[in-house]
Amino acid sequence: MDVYTYSEARQDFSSVPDSAESTGKVLIRRKDSRTYALVPEHPTASPLDVPSIKADVSTREIVSLIRDQRRRIRGRHGE
Repeated sequence: MDVYTYSEARQDFSSVPDSAESTGKVLIRRKDSRTYALVPEHPTASPLDVPSIKADVSTREIVSLIRDQRRRIRGRHGE
């Protein structure tokens, strides 16, 4: 975590958010000793939220493909 004086942060403000992104948090301290934190905001969406694909594949076909693949993998381990 980096600590900047108010003057340092003001003079080179473009680097302060970059520093917060890389370290997780930046503190900015004023002359009167009050301290403020700059923390990057992380997206609230799940990384598993992906746009759907329009595929002409049934659930039964997907399950069949997964089972076939699992059989192949088990076959390799049994050799």
